[in-house]
Amino acid sequence: MTIHHTGTVLGDNRNAPSRLLQHQRLHQNDRGWIDIAYHVGVDRNGNIYELRDWRVKGDTATEYNPEGHFLVLCEGNFDEEAVTPEQLEGAAKAFAWAASTFNVSLDELKGHRDFAATACPGADLYSKVKSGELKGLVTDLLARGPVELREICGPEAAERVAAIEAGT
Repeated sequence: MTIHHTGTVLGDNRNAPSRLLQHQRLHQNDRGWIDIAYHVGVDRNGNIYELRDWRVKGDTATEYNPEGHFLVLCEGNFDEEAVTPEQLEGAAKAFAWAASTFNVSLDELKGHRDFAATACPGADLYSKVKSGELKGLVTDLLARGPVELREICGPEAAERVAAIEAGT
């Protein structure tokens, strides 16, 4: 289970859906990948987005092989800004789901920089990995019982994205 950041300051969270689409176009058009590189994305307000089907290996522009990794992307540049509590909680929820779904030890929760020569996921977010804060949040979620990520599609998803873009 590997956490990443986009390396670009998001600014207003209303930009998150369009920014994720920009990442997808970059990954598909410029890098030639089948889709955005990551399985799940989390915006500054903790909204969780399904990006790439978890059954499909992720991609990376660095030297590590993401085979078998569940990749979570946090929108932002955490060398320049702090991860929000809501975003950290959203990432924890995604990792709790993955840990229980795939029966993965929480000792496998790492930052991108643990596998490659990169600053990703940024100093602030990585500090939450190294200190055990992120792992603690995941542990707390798992202790409460099964963690579900409800998938929404169609009109309901369009309404949710529109609400995020409207700032509500």
